[in-house]
Amino acid sequence: MPAEYNIERLNFLIVDDNKHMCVLIKTILNAFGVRNVLDAGDGADAFKVLKHFPADIIICDWVMQPLDGLDFVRLVRTGKDSPNPYVPVIMLTGHTEMHRVMEAREAGVSEFLAKPVSPKKLYARIRSIIEHQRNFIKTKTYFGPDRRRQKLASYKGTERRKAQAETIAVQPILNVTAIPRPGEVSPPAAASSSIAEEAKGLSQAEVEALLKS
Repeated sequence: MPAEYNIERLNFLIVDDNKHMCVLIKTILNAFGVRNVLDAGDGADAFKVLKHFPADIIICDWVMQPLDGLDFVRLVRTGKDSPNPYVPVIMLTGHTEMHRVMEAREAGVSEFLAKPVSPKKLYARIRSIIEHQRNFIKTKTYFGPDRRRQKLASYKGTERRKAQAETIAVQPILNVTAIPRPGEVSPPAAASSSIAEEAKGLSQAEVEALLKS
């Protein structure tokens, strides 16, 4: 049975050039009890904010100018002056084609949230980050969360990636407390409105299945 969490003490950074989307996400987070939320209009501004704001989770749109979401994630993960290369990043986009999901994963994205946004889907991604904080992997070509989310018991081959990579243990997110409840647990009450945009490509369930492969 999934647990519900008190996340009101977490710091969130929203990166999106769409003010309506920023307001919507901030409203949902506020409904979850979160009070420490900052926003930035593009990746360059967000990187500056990150230097003085200790974000626990970043929610970042993909399509922005001049620095888009993917380049921002790469900068956070591998920039020499990155204040927190390990911060979890939820990539938010209406473009969910398979190649885009894979590209986001290769950039070091922690979770992928398909539009339209809803409180239930956003909370599920936050809960996934809290419950499944993955170790980071460092190779010659990649630095970010372990892209292999599950270990197949049936696999008997050589652990090629493990032999070629440095594994860095990441501390779990602090300032979060579980709220156990009997029966099925739903996310905290929040505004039920969603963005009236059609997500083309994979569904959220298909995206999750692909990320786990």
